[in-house]
Amino acid sequence: MTTTNEIADKIAAEHKLTKVQSKAIVEAVFAAITGAATSGAETSIPGFGKFKVKDTPEREARNPGTGATIKVAASKKLAFTPAKALKDALNK
Repeated sequence: MTTTNEIADKIAAEHKLTKVQSKAIVEAVFAAITGAATSGAETSIPGFGKFKVKDTPEREARNPGTGATIKVAASKKLAFTPAKALKDALNK
């Protein structure tokens, strides 16, 4: 599964829902994760993993075209840490 539509189709088939209902559920889950991330909260899904907002500090970098040193502004990034159960399933 690589798209939200494929996830929604699988949920619809397994739980006897319409594709519209399952698509709404999938979109609601991602909207909740997005809302939590934008407010700075961590989202933990047992057996799957955690989504956490991390601050990246300002740093110096090089412009590859000119070789000049530039400053990259501080920003936030969304990090995902897989749960042990997910890691174990991947490494079977």
